[in-house]
Amino acid sequence: MIDLHNPYPITSESSSSRYGFWNLSGDISPSLPKLKSLEHLDLSLNTFNDISIPKFLGSLKNLRYLNLSKAGFGGLIPASLGNISSLQFLDVSTEFASLSLDSLQWVAGLVSLKHLAMNEVDLSMIDSGFLGIMNRLSFLNELHLSGCQLSGSILSLNSVNFNSFGPGFPIWLVNISSLTYVDLSNNDLSGRIPLDLGEVPNLQYLNLAGNSNLSVSCYQLLRRSWKKIQVLNLASNKAHGKLPASIGNMTSLTTFDLSKNEVKGGIPSSIGKLCSLKSFDLSSNNLTGSLPQFLEGTQDCVPNRPFPSLMYLRLSNNRLVGTLPEWMGLHRNLLELNLNYNLIEGPIPASLGQLSNLTNVGLGSNELNGTLPDSFGQLSGLSTLDVSSNHLTGFISEAHFAKLSKLKILHLSANSFVVNLSSNWIPPFQVRNLDMGSCYLGLSFPKSLRYQKEVRYLDFSNASISGSIPDWFWDISGNLSLLNVSFNELEDQLPNLLNVAPFADVDFSSNLLEGLIPLPVVEIELLDLSNNQISGSILENMSQSMPNLIFLSLSNNQLTGGIPNSIGDMLSLQAIDLSRNKLTGSIPSSIENCSYLKVLDLGNNNLSGVIPDALGQLLQLQSLHLNNNNLKGIIPPSFKNLSSLETLDLGNNSLSGNIPLWIGDGFPALRIISLRSNAFSGEIPSKLSNLSSLQILDLAENNFTSTIPASLGDLKAMANEQKIIQYLLYGKYRGLHYEESLIITLKDQSLKFNKILSLVTSIDLSGNNLNGDIPESITKLSGLVVLNLSRNHITGGIPGNISNLHQLSSLDLSRNNFTGEIPSGFSSLSFLSYLNLSNNNFSGAIPYSGQLTTFDASSFDGNPGLCGGSLNIKCENDGVDSEGRVEGGKSNEGIIDKWFYLSVGVGFAAGILVPVLVISARSSWVDSYFGMVEKFIDKSGLRNLADRHGRNKG
Repeated sequence: MIDLHNPYPITSESSSSRYGFWNLSGDISPSLPKLKSLEHLDLSLNTFNDISIPKFLGSLKNLRYLNLSKAGFGGLIPASLGNISSLQFLDVSTEFASLSLDSLQWVAGLVSLKHLAMNEVDLSMIDSGFLGIMNRLSFLNELHLSGCQLSGSILSLNSVNFNSFGPGFPIWLVNISSLTYVDLSNNDLSGRIPLDLGEVPNLQYLNLAGNSNLSVSCYQLLRRSWKKIQVLNLASNKAHGKLPASIGNMTSLTTFDLSKNEVKGGIPSSIGKLCSLKSFDLSSNNLTGSLPQFLEGTQDCVPNRPFPSLMYLRLSNNRLVGTLPEWMGLHRNLLELNLNYNLIEGPIPASLGQLSNLTNVGLGSNELNGTLPDSFGQLSGLSTLDVSSNHLTGFISEAHFAKLSKLKILHLSANSFVVNLSSNWIPPFQVRNLDMGSCYLGLSFPKSLRYQKEVRYLDFSNASISGSIPDWFWDISGNLSLLNVSFNELEDQLPNLLNVAPFADVDFSSNLLEGLIPLPVVEIELLDLSNNQISGSILENMSQSMPNLIFLSLSNNQLTGGIPNSIGDMLSLQAIDLSRNKLTGSIPSSIENCSYLKVLDLGNNNLSGVIPDALGQLLQLQSLHLNNNNLKGIIPPSFKNLSSLETLDLGNNSLSGNIPLWIGDGFPALRIISLRSNAFSGEIPSKLSNLSSLQILDLAENNFTSTIPASLGDLKAMANEQKIIQYLLYGKYRGLHYEESLIITLKDQSLKFNKILSLVTSIDLSGNNLNGDIPESITKLSGLVVLNLSRNHITGGIPGNISNLHQLSSLDLSRNNFTGEIPSGFSSLSFLSYLNLSNNNFSGAIPYSGQLTTFDASSFDGNPGLCGGSLNIKCENDGVDSEGRVEGGKSNEGIIDKWFYLSVGVGFAAGILVPVLVISARSSWVDSYFGMVEKFIDKSGLRNLADRHGRNKG
């Protein structure tokens, strides 16, 4: 026996000196084969510096145990090893694929082999019949082939002629009754997992994880015998379907991992029979339903409680609902409980605080309510506590942290906690991650923070902190890789030099900070100072302090001066937002060097000159805002290269020329075009209809002539209702992002949209010199929400099928030359809440029914030929009086009354209540929305109209 393995490998906790003392390297003596009777040779965990495995090892005929694993060998494994017919144990596992094989034929000669391990050996050159060779290894007990780059379908492994259960699956796995261990994880295998693996009589360990493309029905697979299975790991594949109740029959199971698959349905209560279970992982699936409130078979467990051995319970990233069951607080050995990212509601059981072995609790991003039990403060081994993004309330006191001496990660953010800690309290822990965003921390920085010398990630955003940042804070800030104190009321000036950790993310946005732009003492990657009162200029040497900056936002401050040319030296920038300042001068062409840029927002400044042609080199650009400046000239021809563009906002400048024809080509993702309030002229290109993603077209306040192109009716994104809120976030990097927003003229008001911008579809061609009729094709845009054609010279009538625009909320056709009658189809537009047909040449009676009963006279003024409806003009030829009622009978009046209230009810239910459902997720949206509704009701005179109708009825 020769055992020369390194007992202190470099990967262990042993010191490097110990490793060096025991480590072997150099060449292996060719005289080794003289040891004819040698049965055991172990050279594992050494460093032979990529020398080849000696071929002469194959002459050791009596060798039964050969372990060369992770010993630093390289090259091809010699086929001569196949001569050792007495070999029972062979381990040539390696690291980093330094060993490889081009054939496994020689393995068939190892007829006595019980244990074969080739983990991370490169087997990519092996053909798909490799497992057929194993058919000859009738004593094989363990097979370790993890990370070997094996590819192809398991079911196609039929190059050897032998019987099979399915189309090609080798029956040897079942015939070898001694087989207990199979590891084919982290390869590139594909196809279906054979169901008959569950019939292998002595199989205890099966690991097929990390193959990505292996599929199987969970319901069918888990109904098999699995007589002795202890470890079943199918993680990161495509297992699908529901879990059967028969899973409870796998009573030897200790580890069950189907994470990152496509499992759906609920968790059966029969899992209570799994008394030996230590780890249960179904995270990142499509599980629905609630956790079982009662478990079957727990009376058979010793001691008499569910899962007496359970240590890891991971069910995160699913859609589980319901409450946390009481049995969850009975797992005395539980180390990790992870239910993050589900829809679980109700309170957190105080009994969880009695699980004294817990080290990791993840309940974040659920719908939990109530308080955080102070019993959690007794979990002396706890290192991670995450209850963020729930609906939790109540006080957080010192009792919640009493014995948490090992706490490293604390996430309490996005709840409604009030943190009530005494000013002289010293925490028993040293955290690394401290996330208390949206908690009420008081009027100043918690003094307990000064004792946290190891904190790396700090989030105190939206925490109601005001006043100055204390001096002691800058003593600990040098450790911070994340510093987020945004959305507070911090005042005073930031230090000229920011002390943070290298490559940190720094977010001071939405405070009351003054002074100049600070520069970090080391390189950082994200800087957000937006929405403050920062003044002065953008420093020329900023690029030297932050050469690898990825995200820069200085918007909505008091910055003056020009944009330095050196900004083009920050080559890693993905987002630049300098909007809403007082910047002057021209746009530097050097920005073209920022080739990774996805967002450029320079809007709402005093920039002048022409738009640099160089911006057309920003091939990854998705959002471009140059609006509200003093720019002149034309749209650069180079912009036709911006094929990734989704938003183009050049509004409110002095740009001129025609809209280039190429704008209709090569922009598959372009959803927003705003060129309003410029001096553009010529015709509106018909090729705009090629923009299949276009949702907002704003060409208002220009000098466009000719007719409205009929091809606008082919705009695909406006032909369908936008039902899903899609947050338009660009330049996303480690938690920060640029949120798209746009000012849209809606209901005669300029409104800013961001969160629900993706729901808006709008065409605004107002304030031009357009003529001719409205194309009939416009009515194909059934998803259109806003249509504004006012202040043009449009003639003809309104298309009769205007009712096809059933999502229309705002329609302005005022100050044109329209003629004819108002189509009765308007009455069915139940979402229509703003209508302006004033100052045209419409004639005839206003169809006074449905939604048209909700508009007052201002919607129809300036049309001498109109009568009825809300106008005080009687229609003489159709028996309708000045109020739009049919004369001559009480019964008719009753019909009109009923129709009035029905139409108002339907119109307002759709026009007001439905949007409330969309915005109900945020109370601030609700307040803004109802404020707007109140103003509309007062302005439109709708209250007076309803009151008047009620009086007339009485």
